[in-house]
Amino acid sequence: MTSNVRDKVVYQSPQTVDERADLAGMCIRNLGIEMPAVVDGFDNPTDAAYAGWPDRLYVIDRNGRVAYKSAPGPFGFKPKEMERVLLDVTGDPVVQ
Repeated sequence: MTSNVRDKVVYQSPQTVDERADLAGMCIRNLGIEMPAVVDGFDNPTDAAYAGWPDRLYVIDRNGRVAYKSAPGPFGFKPKEMERVLLDVTGDPVVQ
C-alpha cells in the first residue's frame, strides 16, 4: 500500500452506489482502460458469482456465458490464450 499512498491513489470506501461508480470511473480514466466495465453492487453479487480470489481473468460472451476463465494469477494468466478467445467472441479474425 505504500506505493498507493506515495502515488496518492488511496480513497475512503464509497458509501453510496454513486460514489462507488464515480470512483470506478476515475480508475478507468486514470488507468486508460478502454474496455467496458461494470460496478458491482454493495452486496457484491458478481464477486460472489465468479469467486475472483485468487485473481482470475474472465471473458463473458454476448450471451452472458463464461467463454474463458484463466488459471489463478498472475502466473496463470495467458494473454495470448485469452486474446484468441476475445477475438473469437467478438467475431474478429484471429491474426497470428
